[in-house]
Amino acid sequence: MTTPRFGTESPQRTRMPGTASHTGPPTAITVAPGTTRGRAGFCRGVTAAPGTEDAGKAVYSEIVRTDTTVEARSALPGIPRALIGMVHLLPLPGSPRWGGSLARIVDRALADARTLEAGGFQACLVENYGDAPFSPDRVDPATVAAMAVVVGEVKRAVRLPIGVNVLKNDARAALAVAAATGAAFIRVNVHVGAVVADQGLIEGDAFTTLRYRRLLDTSTRLFVDVGGKHAVPVAPVELEQVARDAAYRGLADALVVSGIATGEPTPLGDVKRVRAAVPDRPILVGSGVTPETVADLLAVADGAIVGTWIKRDGRTTGPVDAERVAAVAQAAACGG
Repeated sequence: MTTPRFGTESPQRTRMPGTASHTGPPTAITVAPGTTRGRAGFCRGVTAAPGTEDAGKAVYSEIVRTDTTVEARSALPGIPRALIGMVHLLPLPGSPRWGGSLARIVDRALADARTLEAGGFQACLVENYGDAPFSPDRVDPATVAAMAVVVGEVKRAVRLPIGVNVLKNDARAALAVAAATGAAFIRVNVHVGAVVADQGLIEGDAFTTLRYRRLLDTSTRLFVDVGGKHAVPVAPVELEQVARDAAYRGLADALVVSGIATGEPTPLGDVKRVRAAVPDRPILVGSGVTPETVADLLAVADGAIVGTWIKRDGRTTGPVDAERVAAVAQAAACGG
C-alpha cells in the first residue's frame, strides 16, 4: 500500500467558508463579481455573488488578517521570532517508567527551564515526553494532576511564557493545565484532519478544543501542528490545505511545521509552503533546529521550538545543556 504523503503542488479548488476567530466576529462584506484581492485586501468573510444564491454557488474567503508584518505575526505577544525550549518531563505517575518521585521530576524541570532562561531563550514548552507509549486520546487523571504541579512550579521559577503539550493529543488536558497554572499556550499535535501514528488512528477535534477553551474562559493560545511528527495523513492531502484548514477552520493561533520525527530536520521548503499558504498566522519550526540551521529557518518562520539539539550530547531524554542553549541563541541572534 502506498503511504499517503503531502503533495508538492496545490490543486485548484473552491475555498470553504471560514469561521470567526475567537478574538472577534467576522465582518461580512460584498465583493463584486470579478474583483481580485491582493494580500493587503483579504477580507473577513464575503456574501454570495449576485445571481448565484439559488444555485448554491457562494463566493467565500478564509478569515485572513490584513496585517502580515513580523510584529503582527508574533506567536507570543511582543516576542518576534521566539526561541521556545523544550522541557521534556521524566515519566509521570501512572506511566510505565514512573520512578516514584514527583519531586525528582520537578527538580529536573526547574533546572531545564532555568537553563533555557539563562541562555537567552524566550519561552519554554513543558511536555510529558517520558510517558511513552502515549495514549491516543485522553490521558489518565494522574497525568493531568502531575503536569499541573510541575507546570505551576516552573511558572513560579522563571519569568518566561510557559507552554503545555500533553502527548499524544489531549488538548483538553493541556488547556486544563494551562488554565490552572496561567500557561500562555498549548501545542496540539493533531487539530484538524486525521493521521495514522504509532498510537494508531488519531483524529483532530478542533470543535471540542475551541469550545473547551471558551468554557474555561482562558486566552491560552493554540499552537497547532501541520501534519505533525511520527504520523502520516490517512489520505493524500496538500500541505497547504492542512495549513489553511488549521488556521481558518480550526482557528489556530500559530502553526507548527516539523520534520518526520523528534529531532529530525524541518524542511525549509515546507516552512516556505506553509508561509505562502497562510501569510497572516505565526509559523513555528517544530523539530531538528540546530545552530547551523536556525538563522535560515527564522528568516521565514516566526519562531522555533528547540528540543533535541539543546540536550546534553544531543539526546532527547537528557537534561538541557547550557552551552548548547547559548549556541542556538547566539546563532539565532546573529542571523536576525
